[in-house]
Amino acid sequence: MKTLHAAATLAALASTALVAAPAHAGSTEGKWQIKVLGSAVLPDGKISRVDKDLIGLPAGSQTKASDNGVPTLAIEYFFTKNISAETICCTSAHHVTGAGPLAGAAIVDHAILIPATLTLKYHLPLPGGIKPYVGVGPSLYLWLGERPGAAAASLGAARVHLSNEVGVAVQGGVDIALGKKGFGLSLDAKKYWMDTTARFYTAGGVEALTTRHKIDAWILSAGVSYRF
Repeated sequence: MKTLHAAATLAALASTALVAAPAHAGSTEGKWQIKVLGSAVLPDGKISRVDKDLIGLPAGSQTKASDNGVPTLAIEYFFTKNISAETICCTSAHHVTGAGPLAGAAIVDHAILIPATLTLKYHLPLPGGIKPYVGVGPSLYLWLGERPGAAAASLGAARVHLSNEVGVAVQGGVDIALGKKGFGLSLDAKKYWMDTTARFYTAGGVEALTTRHKIDAWILSAGVSYRF
């Protein structure tokens, strides 16, 4: 929760900076843009493969990762009028529960996700300050603080590790200018293609269960922007 608190603090500071920025510093044609957004992080989490099973999972066992809402900070640089690069900063806490024969079972508790993402974007300016865009780029999913849920612990899992993975993200959205001073509104949707491997270990260090999971998250965002 400390990581989530830090992200919220960062977003609050950025929002304050947007409000306090001198009006003359902003421009709809500026090289930099900062966005403070609220984001819904919607991962999948289902099992795509079982690599090791020493505990005897029931046939048809499945899992699902929880959704979460978080603050997000995006920083964007415009190389030209139409082309930019954007990175985002956010963390999101999730847990994994069972489905099918494992319905309701707590599998992974409080795993913190950092979806480090860099996209190259193409913008299409339209009349009225409306600028839709599309983008694509690599992403690195970093997992922190994961621990076995109650059901996994009852089966002898003392530790769980989720692998950090590289994948790809595509995005689409629109920026809407509010006047000529650089302020605006932003709507954004990102789709990720990303997997992770969950390894469950006993107290003696034996790898008792190894499963491959599809994360394939959507991150849906809306908020304010400032370009300068």
